[in-house]
Amino acid sequence: MSALGTGGRFQTAASLTHESAKAALEAGLSRIAAGATEVDCAPLRQFDSSALAVLLAWQRAATARGAALGVVNLPSGLASLAQAYGVDTLLTFRH
Repeated sequence: MSALGTGGRFQTAASLTHESAKAALEAGLSRIAAGATEVDCAPLRQFDSSALAVLLAWQRAATARGAALGVVNLPSGLASLAQAYGVDTLLTFRH
């Protein structure tokens, strides 16, 4: 999805692992710079802890712009991983 202008939403890829984290990070940062305020994780099927690092970096980038980045449709497995790492409170997500 394109996220041009304010209030836009973009989607993750189906996979967000160590191998794809750098490319995903850069793609998301460009969407946030263009005004995206929400990321949809519905397509996300394969992930590891790198996905959490990317989501947190995206949220920091949005905060630096003076905006919040909402995370929607976070897979339950990734939410559990965030809780296990103690970073769930740092993510703004809803189902």
